[in-house]
Amino acid sequence: MLSSFGVIFIFLIFALLLVGVAILAAWVVRPSHPTSKKLSNYESGIVPEGSPWILFNTRFYMIALAYIIFDVELVLLFPWALSFRGLGWFAFVAMAIFVFILFLGLFYDWAKGYLDWDKPKPYIPKLSDFIDIKK
Repeated sequence: MLSSFGVIFIFLIFALLLVGVAILAAWVVRPSHPTSKKLSNYESGIVPEGSPWILFNTRFYMIALAYIIFDVELVLLFPWALSFRGLGWFAFVAMAIFVFILFLGLFYDWAKGYLDWDKPKPYIPKLSDFIDIKK
């Protein structure tokens, strides 16, 4: 008879084999037609322009971080909603405070302008920006 660790070990081996078979099947079945357009770098479907050595707008990162924070916190609402009837008023008030704090964070991001989606023109540095060239 297997111990608890033996059962876990068998499940671990089964999981690794399942993942390996899935990756192998995907590698065999997928089409592979590389072209220059498919191999080029792009960001959200925007055609790259200029050199990649430009100052990158941090707004992309701020939007992504705000989304991840609010998404993870919103996931906490689902278990609460499923067991809402048995929790009582204390849980309702606690979740109301939690949702209020979420809205405060959303309004803070909105007030700071993190949710504005303006596409700024990329700044391409020139050599004259770094070196004082006198004629």
